Parts: sequence; structure tokens; C-alpha cells
Amino acid sequence: MTRRKRENRHEEHDNHERWLVSYADFITLLFAFFVVMYALSSVNEGKYRILSDSMVSAFRNVPVNSVGQIPLVVPTPVPVQKASLADKTQEPVRQKQREKMRNIARDILEVMAPLVEQGKVRVLETSRGVTIEINDSILFSPGQALLQPQLARAMQSVAEVLVATDFPITIEGHTDDVPISNAQFPSNWELSAVRATTVLRLFAAAGIAPTRLTAIGYADTRPVEPNALADGRARNRRVSILIDSNIPETGTEVNLQAPPVEPRAEQEPPQAAPATPVADR
Repeated sequence: MTRRKRENRHEEHDNHERWLVSYADFITLLFAFFVVMYALSSVNEGKYRILSDSMVSAFRNVPVNSVGQIPLVVPTPVPVQKASLADKTQEPVRQKQREKMRNIARDILEVMAPLVEQGKVRVLETSRGVTIEINDSILFSPGQALLQPQLARAMQSVAEVLVATDFPITIEGHTDDVPISNAQFPSNWELSAVRATTVLRLFAAAGIAPTRLTAIGYADTRPVEPNALADGRARNRRVSILIDSNIPETGTEVNLQAPPVEPRAEQEPPQAAPATPVADR
């Protein structure tokens, strides 16, 4: 009986110490894992330098010397593009045109002064020239394209100011987003176009050359205020008269079969005499 107890105790002692084998295996695997991680993290400096030099040489087209060093590349300063001779020649012309535009704006403000004070007419000076915005409620009856008699005289005065100039004139008709559909005007496109044409015909009858006149109908595609409220819709119903100050450019025909033109090095243009600025009045 005593012998069996001793054997049982010996077997239980062996079972308690068996965990050391698993623990030793775990430590060995952990050590091997860190060894592998360290090996992967080590960078071959020679191979890395070769790869870096190859990439830089390929993208920059810079020769690499025998020791793997890249010469210092100093960026070439971009020369400041000077104003061309054509720009210097055109500057006095543009200055005179701006002066003419200011005079036109003053004259129009004088002849339309009562309507400007009422907020029915606005005269704007933009980069393109002078724009006259007229609320169409004083020009036309609702849904109509005939000028009101009292406004026809005011528009005649505007035409007398513009007849003495030589700038192109574009007349734009604008509406709100309320649809219209009748026998004369199936949509706002026709209404806005006919209203612009009505003003154009008055200008042509006043003596403005037809070659200077253009009429465009935009319908409700270019609102200046949201159409959600009545005030916004009234603001959008307007006729705009644009006096264009841009110098027309001569177009160059593009030939698709012509060989590409090789870029040439720009030469510094000869020095032109300084333009004398025109004093603003």
C-alpha cells in the first residue's frame, strides 16, 4: 500500500514539471521570431544606394559618378517675361478706350438720371466695358415686347449717346423662371429674344450702324437674384446693354496637317519709348 502511494506521488510530480517543456519551446520560437524580424529590418546599404541612384538618374536625367554621388543640381531661374512690344503699343489705345468708356457712362447717367434714382436703371463699369441694366417693367408690359412710349424717348436718348461711338453693342434680354406659352411667345426664349431685338431696332433707327449691334435672348438662364421671391423675379426681368471695349483680335486659321512648330528661344524685344499715361478726368 505504501509503495503504491509513493508511485502515485512520483507520477503527479512528473505531471507538474511538464509545462517547462512547452515554455522552453515558446521561448525558442519567440527568439527565432525576433531574429527573423531583425533580419528583415536590416537594409543593404549598397543595394539601397544603387536603387536610389538609378531612380534619380532616370527621372532627372542626371549623370551619377562612379562613387554613387549625385552632383548638386541648381535650379535655373525662370526669366521674368517682359511686356512685348505689341502690349506696349496697345497700352495707350486701351487707356484712351477706358477714358471713352467713362465718358459714355457719365453721359448715360445724365440722360437716365430719373430712372437711376428710382432704382430702375443701373450703369456698371466692368472689365469688358459699360453695362446698362434696365428693369423690363418700365420698358415692356407683362408678356409683351412693345416698348412703353415714355421709355422709348429715354432709350432714344441713350441711342444718341452711343451713335457717336464706335464700340460694339450687345443687347441681352432676360426673364424670370415663370413659364409663358401663347401664340406669339411659346417660351421665355422667344420673349427675351424679341425684347432684345426691339431695343436693337430702336438703336438702328437712331443711326447706330447695324454691324455694331447684336441681340441675344437668355430667357431665365442667367438670373442675378433667386427666383423664389417676387422681388428677385422682378430683378431678373431686365434688358442689359453692353458697350464692349475689347479690342477685336485677328484670328489665325489652324491647319491640322501642318507640322508642329518647334519652340524658339524668346528674344528680348527692342526697348520702346515709355507711354505717356492719359490723366483721368
